[in-house]
Amino acid sequence: MPELPEVETVKNTLKNFLLGKKIKDIIINYDKIIKYDNKDFKNALIDQTFMDIDRYGKYLIFKFEKNSLVSHLRMEGKYFIRKNLADITKHDHIIFTLENDIYLTYHDVRKFGTMELTKKGEEFFLKSLSKLGPEINNPNIDINSIYQKIKTSSRPIKAVLLDQTIVAGLGNIYVDETLFLAKIHPNKQAKTISLKQLKIIINSAQEVINKAIKLGGTTIRSYQSSLGVDGRFQNELNVHTLAGKQCKRCNTLIKKIKVAGRGTYICPNCQEEE
Repeated sequence: MPELPEVETVKNTLKNFLLGKKIKDIIINYDKIIKYDNKDFKNALIDQTFMDIDRYGKYLIFKFEKNSLVSHLRMEGKYFIRKNLADITKHDHIIFTLENDIYLTYHDVRKFGTMELTKKGEEFFLKSLSKLGPEINNPNIDINSIYQKIKTSSRPIKAVLLDQTIVAGLGNIYVDETLFLAKIHPNKQAKTISLKQLKIIINSAQEVINKAIKLGGTTIRSYQSSLGVDGRFQNELNVHTLAGKQCKRCNTLIKKIKVAGRGTYICPNCQEEE
């Protein structure tokens, strides 16, 4: 699943292709992706120009003159620039025909992704965005506020960090890497995390996320960035997917466990369970 660094990479790459381009037509092959009436969706966007592309958490926000299109890639959503109709595949479900007859396609094998249309400037009135917590890579993130939210929770700290209403942008890969860096076991109950430990976790998360952004995200498993951009952060992973290999810090073998129903990678020595 694309996480914050991957979505940031997609955003920056798409900007190079799309800004200033006008939409000439839209083909909708699978309308359940669009949380809007198809006819109104087309009427709102055809003849509109891409003014900017933003991101919040794992959401892309395409901004036009009057409207914004909020896109969530979910498990395997990708955007592609196609130069010919012949290049379009059965998994290209939404096709935007642009000026100069190039095509922006939304490609999603599992069809889990969503698109929501709203007025420009009203993006955070949408339920999907309004419920999100602060972005994990925000240098001014209010750690005390997060602490108040988690200090009575019996959930494992990993489950809390994956909860986008607590902090936005972290997924399975980067939570594993964050907790390794912070030397915290992912099963540790959130209510037992001290404020000092939470600060270490947030600082570790920001270190991981910012490095991943610089390296273009992680190309791993079924997720690969579109547009010919492959991440390089997979070369920097300390624990995720490395079960059976030696910890870079202490040489203990990395172990895979289940936490909150998710496959989780830890160093049993560095992240000793209390």
